Amino acid sequence: MSTPAPDTTRIHNIGYRSYDGPRLGRSYARRSLFSQSLRGAYGLGRSAKSKVLPMLLLAVMCAPALIVVAIAVYTESGKLAMEYTQYAVYLQLVIAVFLASQAPQSVSRDLRFRTVPLYFSRPIERMDYVLAKYGAMASALFILTATPLLIMWIGSMLAKMDFAEQTRMFGQGLVSVAVLSVLFSGIGLVMAALTPRRGFGVAAVIAVLVISYGAVSTLQGISYATDNTGSIVWLGLFSPLTLVIGLQNAFLGAPASFPAEMEVGAGVGTVYLLVVLGLVAACYGILMARYRKVGL
Repeated sequence: MSTPAPDTTRIHNIGYRSYDGPRLGRSYARRSLFSQSLRGAYGLGRSAKSKVLPMLLLAVMCAPALIVVAIAVYTESGKLAMEYTQYAVYLQLVIAVFLASQAPQSVSRDLRFRTVPLYFSRPIERMDYVLAKYGAMASALFILTATPLLIMWIGSMLAKMDFAEQTRMFGQGLVSVAVLSVLFSGIGLVMAALTPRRGFGVAAVIAVLVISYGAVSTLQGISYATDNTGSIVWLGLFSPLTLVIGLQNAFLGAPASFPAEMEVGAGVGTVYLLVVLGLVAACYGILMARYRKVGL
């Protein structure tokens, strides 16, 4: 008969105790989520591979501004070759690619790996999550679109252009890209949040931004060719980018970018503004509804 093994059971006191430090609350959690999401949009705090595309797109976005500045300084021109309010319109594809790549990164991974309920288990609510993600994406887009405008303004000062005029136009450009950033970010996040698949989110964002602009521009061209010019400004209501173009033409004194150089008056511009506000509110509402479902 074998001898039973000796009892080696031990009870260890590993010092579990309740947390009695500071509790920073919802505002701190919201700021932390905003900061983390904003940094993540440029790959900061992530792998080197994650930094390549956003940093490359930022460089591509700034390259034309550097060229414009170099030409202005070299030729001692009294005017920049490109308007501040038109810069984002010319570089729209770069903006669309940035948003299509980073909006799914911001929200799709949380949905795919089902980590959203973990956020809500902390002192953070659904509204805090949506506001932090929305604000971070809009801020990332604003950095992307405002940085080249800042380069152009600094270049205009180096070329000894009129300070007051350049500062006024620079301010108009900042207002324009701020509106674009808020509107595009809402649309991009909604498209990305509707599916946990990043590839589907990328395709949806590109389709909504690029295809809608192409379709509206085509219809506007057809209206101009058939002498139906009265419909050109109203067709601009059906694309996010043409909405921004119409707003800056109506209220910021930007040159008309529609066919036949159609001007958007204050009355039609007010309609544009209401549509933009409605779209931003709708995007926020859709995100809130989406995260009401996945947060349970």
